[in-house]
Amino acid sequence: MATWESVLLQDSSSPLMEQLYFFHDHTLLILVMITILVGTIMGNLMFNKFIHRFLLEGQLIELIWTILPAITLIFIALPSLKLIYIIDEVNNPLITIKTIGHQWYWSYEYSDFKNIEFDSFMIPTNNMKNYNFRLLDVDNRMVAPFLTPIRMIVTAADVIHSWTIPSLGTKVDATPGRLNQTSFLANRAGLFFGQCSEICGANHSFMPITLESVTLNSFIKWINMTS
Repeated sequence: MATWESVLLQDSSSPLMEQLYFFHDHTLLILVMITILVGTIMGNLMFNKFIHRFLLEGQLIELIWTILPAITLIFIALPSLKLIYIIDEVNNPLITIKTIGHQWYWSYEYSDFKNIEFDSFMIPTNNMKNYNFRLLDVDNRMVAPFLTPIRMIVTAADVIHSWTIPSLGTKVDATPGRLNQTSFLANRAGLFFGQCSEICGANHSFMPITLESVTLNSFIKWINMTS
């Protein structure tokens, strides 16, 4: 894991998040180069003693500092546009899960499997066990198999929410009266945590998201136990 990623971003758990990491490092490298170049030029301007009383224009340098930023923006825009299309694409999902944002909890529907439905509330501090994560763990976790394309259909029952799991590179608004969709593919098993990323009221910070990524066999067993 790179230094910048370990400091600023969560560990990647999906191919999409890995691409977001690459774009982050790519853009950061360009910004560092611009900062060094501009800082060097400003330092030379402030500390050198050369002057030219009759210098009124410099068409060559003006041409350079117009074309150079345009080329730089192209190097940033092309991978950014590619990522936007990748994020919006939903390719042959094997499982569809619907989530509904409420004030202030999430509910999930597995309509592919005998209409499995449940609500997911944050575990209160006084009910937590030693293995629970404060303000992040829930009583009913969303369960999904890893290495399986998952389509999420997201909506809300009252106000605008946002279903977000940073380590999967997934963030989609939950809007009342509208169905938004996104997709993800977890590349390993584990617990992945997120929170509502839209300010939705007094308890906005108390409606976490917990995804339990399991093997396909474990997911089938969980479906049979739940249904």
